[in-house]
Amino acid sequence: MKLFSKYTWIILAMQLLGLVSPNTVSAADPFYDINTIQKIEIFTNRTDWDYALDSLKTGPGGYLQVDSVKVNETKFANVGVKYKGNSSYSTENVKNPWNISLDEYVSQNYQGFKTIKLANCYQDPSMIREVLAYSILGNYMHSPQANFAKVYVNGTYLGLYSNTEAVNKTFVSNHFNSSSNTFVECSPIITPGPTTKSSLRYLSADSTAYANYYEIKSTYGWNELVSLTNTASNDATNLPLVMDMDKLTWMLAYNNVLVNLDSYSGVFSQNHLIYKDNSGRFNPIMWDLNMSFGGFPYAGSGATNFGTLTTATSQTLSPTLHATDVNWPLIKAVMANATYRKMYFAHMRTIVTDFFETNLYETQAKELQNIIDDAVLTDNNKFFTYEQFQNGLTEDISVGSYTVPGISNLMTGRLAYLKTDAEYLYSAPTITQITPETSTPTVNDSVVFTASVQNASTVYLNLKSLDDILFEKFQMFDDGKHNDTDAGDGIYGIKVKISALNTQYYAYAENTLAVSVLPARAEFEFYSLQATISTIPNKGDLVINEFVATNTTGAINPSGEYADWVELYNTTNTTLSLNGLYITDNYLKPTKSTFPTNTVILPKSYLTIWADEETAIGDEIHAAFKLSASGEQLMLSDGASYVLDSLTFGAQTANLSLGRYPDGTGDFVVMRPSFGTTNICSTGIDNQFSSQLRLYPNPVSNQLNLDGCIEKSPLAIYNIIGNLMYKQENTAETFTKDVSDWPNGLYILKHNSSALKFIIQH
Repeated sequence: MKLFSKYTWIILAMQLLGLVSPNTVSAADPFYDINTIQKIEIFTNRTDWDYALDSLKTGPGGYLQVDSVKVNETKFANVGVKYKGNSSYSTENVKNPWNISLDEYVSQNYQGFKTIKLANCYQDPSMIREVLAYSILGNYMHSPQANFAKVYVNGTYLGLYSNTEAVNKTFVSNHFNSSSNTFVECSPIITPGPTTKSSLRYLSADSTAYANYYEIKSTYGWNELVSLTNTASNDATNLPLVMDMDKLTWMLAYNNVLVNLDSYSGVFSQNHLIYKDNSGRFNPIMWDLNMSFGGFPYAGSGATNFGTLTTATSQTLSPTLHATDVNWPLIKAVMANATYRKMYFAHMRTIVTDFFETNLYETQAKELQNIIDDAVLTDNNKFFTYEQFQNGLTEDISVGSYTVPGISNLMTGRLAYLKTDAEYLYSAPTITQITPETSTPTVNDSVVFTASVQNASTVYLNLKSLDDILFEKFQMFDDGKHNDTDAGDGIYGIKVKISALNTQYYAYAENTLAVSVLPARAEFEFYSLQATISTIPNKGDLVINEFVATNTTGAINPSGEYADWVELYNTTNTTLSLNGLYITDNYLKPTKSTFPTNTVILPKSYLTIWADEETAIGDEIHAAFKLSASGEQLMLSDGASYVLDSLTFGAQTANLSLGRYPDGTGDFVVMRPSFGTTNICSTGIDNQFSSQLRLYPNPVSNQLNLDGCIEKSPLAIYNIIGNLMYKQENTAETFTKDVSDWPNGLYILKHNSSALKFIIQH
């Protein structure tokens, strides 16, 4: 992704000629368009607003409710605002960082964003470090967007801020197609120091030992966090099972190249988050890059040392920093594994080639400075002089206890040093192309891929068919036997089955010293092969598998809202197309909602549809209807006479689903929602299970009925004084019992951990 397009260059030229203002923002401009300065205006009738915000920040926390906030002329009433930050915040500052919650009191958003994070360019004479750093990071891993904003309170200009997208449930939903999985912020809750790292090092089996260093942003996750730290510290060979190692190596490579040490790689191991995606692996997400490019000179060393750097030692920071240090277990795990270590250095070379050998970073830095020049000049509350801002690329500037290097000063020396590092200079394989034999295969066809590679001992095709699954490795051969032309000619081949409409792929080659991938930014970037499919599923092949009609605490849609949903399931071993199919909540209106072109569902897989009447953001699917909690219909059909599946349901219980048990073929039973995963009638997990069983009628006179999420395990009925009245060792999926000859009174039915009371009344 390039930061500046041809159109951008035209706009910048017009700005230089004075024909347009770089501050001009159109309502149609994306909120995080890097070439525009946003305007944020806060209005409150409180004259003591600054004191009130200071009191909340240093005291109980929480938001101050203000009268309104205007974002680029769009006005929002009843908004929550508060100061944020640690070292960047001070009661003495006029210009403190802000956290603005548009929906704190009223459901509202600006272009889908509900939270606005504004940083005050603290300790950054150049004023551009954060925005520049995010613009580079976004080329290699999931990253927040960032630009600049002018901030006003009651009409008074406070100054220029960096405006960075919040890493919240909306963010992870947009990037990982889910938002309810384990989500952890890794920064010390207490005052950070060399001994208070958030490095994912194992501390104890007791999750309370982690409370000062991590914040769970999901509804659960402490046990998974402890398990991850145990794997990272004590079982690193299995770390790839629970951590996305490609994203991890990109993060570590980025931190080292850019000397970004207010991060996992530095003394505090802070300012990173982890989110567990639908493949079951944690993904690192970086945050707070305002001190990148050497702006935070503390590398750390062992458990207690700050490891303070100068500009010179920042330039010569070792690429293998913390390689054997148990206090940085993720770095240690990468460096101890030959493959991941080679990937780490490959990613370093890519970042350097993309931005620093070409001086693209410096070109972009100058353009950013040009965009914000007027806003900085009129910012009377900035932490540095206008002259220091102008010289922020080339001049090393003291910030009190240390010196912040000029960005280009640092990186010129950094590039020169890396080119002397032996491991960085290892000769890597050269991959010049990877090509499928056809650009339009049919799903379930086998396709030959060939790659031109030199200086490699092993070559792989990495392939997957969905964002939420792992790339699968297929070894390619240069032996003349795998559709690879002649043996030893540098053309490698392999034939693989295409199982989906869209297949993502990239090439991987290694030798004993180094690794290369094509495209160079894989796995974040990859090639795509678009296939075709024409057959409509048979009845029973594709079914309605589960749905939630009242969702207030479960899955969150890409707009950050609790929404109803419907799950489909492919019961076959073949990829199925949904082209030409419709889903509806009204049998009389069968074409209410169709599926996006070329939607497919993989064998034995799930497809979840948001029943929220919203427009799609990205790849997710939204139905043009909402579900009724009081009961209605669901139907999957061709929109005419061919019905694949349908059901009529009654009143639903909030936050419980109605799903087939087992998947695809079983009867519908009440259960805890299993969004996009296997339907399980789990017992013995929590006290909510009893609400998944339905015992009726109650009172009962003749036949007692039990249905819902029934496990094939013992069931017993006791009378009020504890006498066993009935026992069944292996309960079926439904249960009935004739109690017509039992005495009147109160009884208790026990099934696993559940206990349901009922009355017999003849």
